[in-house]
Amino acid sequence: MLNRIFLFLVTNLAIIVVLNIVLRLLGVDRIMDAQGGLSYSSLLVFAAVVGFAGSLFSLLISKWSAKRMVGARVIEQPSTPTERWLVETVARQAQQAGIGMPEVAMYDAPEPNAFATGANRNSALVAVSSGLLNAMDQNEVEAVLAHEVSHIANGDMITLTLIQGVVNTFVIFLSRVVGHTVDRVVFKNEQGYGPAYWITTIIAELALGILATIIVMWFSRQREFRADAGSAQLAGREKMIAALKALQRSAGESHLPDQMAAFGINGRIGGGLKRLFMSHPPLEQRIAALQQQGA
Repeated sequence: MLNRIFLFLVTNLAIIVVLNIVLRLLGVDRIMDAQGGLSYSSLLVFAAVVGFAGSLFSLLISKWSAKRMVGARVIEQPSTPTERWLVETVARQAQQAGIGMPEVAMYDAPEPNAFATGANRNSALVAVSSGLLNAMDQNEVEAVLAHEVSHIANGDMITLTLIQGVVNTFVIFLSRVVGHTVDRVVFKNEQGYGPAYWITTIIAELALGILATIIVMWFSRQREFRADAGSAQLAGREKMIAALKALQRSAGESHLPDQMAAFGINGRIGGGLKRLFMSHPPLEQRIAALQQQGA
């Protein structure tokens, strides 16, 4: 995890440095100074701190908050054959994937779903719903568990959080640049910031936030394909295809809290422009991708 965080922080810092240099070479900083001054360096640092702070904090408390949001019960001492099988299966898959043993939990929910979360790939959480255990046979549940273990092995929770931090940084930075420009150039405000700055900044932040969400959700969909492929390696391709078909038969969608929707195996359904904001690809696309791998 530390290597991944270090890489993203260095990448974000490099982008900030390059952007700062480009703006100076283009003379934008001099123009802004003439328009009342705007320190790009300070703004970029501020945007990075604010952009990453919330994302990293959410990641650090992700296991704690996930358990409480869905009422998950960690299986510490298996008391039934099902609980014993769940723990043993996850332990075997974690060993195959080269990660530490995750906590295994169950939660009550009618829809078939499962999720993985955690800030550390060697100390994560895998949880399955009661609806999943009721709707799927053992082979299909095994594939779902392998899918979640693959998310952990791929570091998807960490990567998604850090990508969110990067896009947050640029939303905060660019929205304030737009607000400053409108306030100084259009409304000719020379001292402090007038209402135009605050109104324009809010509008720009909303618009850029929508674009940022599209980027983050695109990555989220790609990681689902990778986790499906990882499940095919750990549990078998046909088992994973069968599990996805079982989700199709359920004709439902995720009812996980919004903060956790991207981490479930079954995402929310959308059509048209809504597809740009889906955290998961349509099930038929995921099935087709697995079938193509075996062709």
